[in-house]
Amino acid sequence: MLRSLDVFLALLGLIAGFPFFLVIYVCGLFDTGSPLFLQKRIGRNQQVFTLVKFRTMKVGTPSVASHLASVSSITSFGRFLRRTKLDELPQLWNVLIGEMSLVGPRPNLPSQEHLISVREAQGIYRVRPGITGLAQVNGIDMSDPERLAQLDSEMIINMNIGNYFKFILMTVTGSGQGDRVKAKN
Repeated sequence: MLRSLDVFLALLGLIAGFPFFLVIYVCGLFDTGSPLFLQKRIGRNQQVFTLVKFRTMKVGTPSVASHLASVSSITSFGRFLRRTKLDELPQLWNVLIGEMSLVGPRPNLPSQEHLISVREAQGIYRVRPGITGLAQVNGIDMSDPERLAQLDSEMIINMNIGNYFKFILMTVTGSGQGDRVKAKN
């Protein structure tokens, strides 16, 4: 049932959002010269896939978890995309082709070994990763692997159609700050 919703909503979002995608893509060309960002992530059953996002950081920025990235590497257009969560829109493609769900645990990088082991222990990799989820709407990011895995597990156990739409609505209306770049002191 939820997979059918994922496919329907992703397809609807890709079709309805096409004009926005085009505008963001063109603005991204002027901003960085390379508007799309592709990154290897760990998905369902620990399969590696390529996550697609709009680029928010300067070309050449090291590919690390957001909480480890430098705030100075984010472009001004990138700040706008992150604040509005528009940088996540290309992931609708990942949802449509079955690599992700709209709602699920955020996919982590292959280099995040501690997070991978904590998530393995909680059985997180048995489901598709998502664009948003319980941790994201509660502001928990990958800098706290134990708490993240705990919330991911809670979300998986309690997932139903009501929670699915609740997390999507909370994300669209601006709840949570998961996967944010933190200022270095």
